[in-house]
Amino acid sequence: MLGVLGGMGPMATVDFLAKLVRATPAGRDQDHIPTLVCSAVDIPDRADAILGTGPDPLPALRAALARLEAGGATRIAIPCNTAHHWHAALQAATALPILHIVDAVAETLAETLAETLARTGSGGRIGLLATDGTLRSGLYPERLARHGLACRAPDEAGQAAVTSAIRLVKAHRVAEATPLLEAQVRALAEAGCDRVVMACTEIPLALAGSDPSGLLVDATEALARACVAACRPDCRVDAAALPRAA
Repeated sequence: MLGVLGGMGPMATVDFLAKLVRATPAGRDQDHIPTLVCSAVDIPDRADAILGTGPDPLPALRAALARLEAGGATRIAIPCNTAHHWHAALQAATALPILHIVDAVAETLAETLAETLARTGSGGRIGLLATDGTLRSGLYPERLARHGLACRAPDEAGQAAVTSAIRLVKAHRVAEATPLLEAQVRALAEAGCDRVVMACTEIPLALAGSDPSGLLVDATEALARACVAACRPDCRVDAAALPRAA
């Protein structure tokens, strides 16, 4: 059974569950992955904690993890990028495997940039749209560097716009967030980024349908695919074949 440590935020968790269902090859209900969801909305803000302006979320994360373990989960997914700052501490608290969202993104990038990697030994530069906390944690540069990938974040003004957009999505003002994020995608592309990772699970909610050129990489979808691969090893999920939300 897949345990989903969610609620960070609630809409992002629902988006992850929808992508998990779409990524699962299934002809009937019984073909889907048994899933137990903990929407732990009481977990303190992860970015604030990393930036030193808010309480430590680790105790609440551990409590939610314990509830999933007690409920019968056999592996864990966390559809929140910033929460992966505490991945090692959470993994140390359980024998259950906790999938890592950045590793899932790295696998997706390796697939989509395979030709470039084979030709040059490098996949070029990867743009990041993420919370201030995710950027401060260094999660993406550290793990993507293992795959020959370098990262670039927006400039100071651009990152302020990304932060505003994330807050707007959390406040159900998605339409206001979309143009802010689209502008930063364009800026990163103009700066030479080969792909732009939506490295906050709120961001795909605002950029759905905003990627006609295939520049964007959805961390939420990458995690969903990794969950299917882990829970249904008989299936290989082709990203290009996944149905898209309207």
